[in-house]
Amino acid sequence: MRRKRRQKEIDRELLDAIFSIEAEWKQLRHIVDNGIDPVLETKQKLLLVEAKYMFLIREAKRRKVSLLRYWN
Repeated sequence: MRRKRRQKEIDRELLDAIFSIEAEWKQLRHIVDNGIDPVLETKQKLLLVEAKYMFLIREAKRRKVSLLRYWN
């Protein structure tokens, strides 16, 4: 029983991390797309955040985490 509760808690933290990284990724994407000449550092940070986001998405898929299950 305790293990399932801990697993649900970790899954919720994973979803929180996904939403946080997704917001940061969209913000950086907007900056790079609308900038005249984006700084190299910004482009590199965008690639890093995108890689983090994709990793978290793959991890959620591997763990079979569904957003609908944790919407409450």
